[in-house]
Amino acid sequence: MKKLLREWKKVHQTDLPYIVYELKELTKGPALVILEGPLGVGKTTFCQHFIGAEEVLSPTYSVLSESGQILHGDFYRIDSHEEILALELGIYLENKNYFLAEWGKKYFSRILRELPETWSSYILEIDFGKSSADEGSRNFTLSTITED
Repeated sequence: MKKLLREWKKVHQTDLPYIVYELKELTKGPALVILEGPLGVGKTTFCQHFIGAEEVLSPTYSVLSESGQILHGDFYRIDSHEEILALELGIYLENKNYFLAEWGKKYFSRILRELPETWSSYILEIDFGKSSADEGSRNFTLSTITED
């Protein structure tokens, strides 16, 4: 079940620091943030801005990476709930404030079982602008998410 918290329309890459700031203000940590959207919409780019590091890797390189108090997961190449279990997320989540999970919606129920009870869960949906006038822009929607 989802509950809408905030929408941002016509977001350009130069706006991402502001979106990150607002998202951190809206989310109650520690927090899981599932990032969903079509291939190439900018999920990894958003993670780079959120983490403050350009070295955030795409799924070609790793499934999990840590940066300070943030765990970044990219589940694009994951094929089953069992693979999520095998990652032993609990070990990586110790002393973390955020877990950014690209392509994680499909595995939300499995990921949720790996989170400590004190964690909140959100979904950030990113989509391309709808018209040619919106070229280069993205729409962001932040919602709380719970298991149905």
